[in-house]
Amino acid sequence: MDRVTLHGVDLVDHFDEVPNGLTCLELETASLHDWRSKRKYDLITCVHGLHYVGDTLSLLERAVGWLTTDGMFLANFDPANLRQEDGRPLGRRVVGRLRDCGFNYNPRRHLLTLRGARSVSLGFRYAGADDTAGPNYTGQEAVDSCYL
Repeated sequence: MDRVTLHGVDLVDHFDEVPNGLTCLELETASLHDWRSKRKYDLITCVHGLHYVGDTLSLLERAVGWLTTDGMFLANFDPANLRQEDGRPLGRRVVGRLRDCGFNYNPRRHLLTLRGARSVSLGFRYAGADDTAGPNYTGQEAVDSCYL
């Protein structure tokens, strides 16, 4: 297993204990608000995690820079949780901008994908988050991310 390394980052420390001798698995508890990767990845996934992140767009901009040249990014994404500072929906504009930057978005599956590392600037400035947004399409509590 020395050809594969799995690196997991989560906001909460609810990981099972890693068995002794298992060196291909690294689990880390961290806030993704200011977390930076020191390596490149062939695959980055975020399964039902973006709806807990305040500045979702900044994380997306940074995460695709952590990919290898032909790496793949896949994330569950709900544009309904993106708002302008005054509360008006912003999702449609953001999805258009994401597509302009090379992302693909499948609205039926709520799946955002991108292949290959790149520098992305979506052009939105984070204004804060609303943690009282309520459940999203999964039925889980979500955070609305607000942008200027």
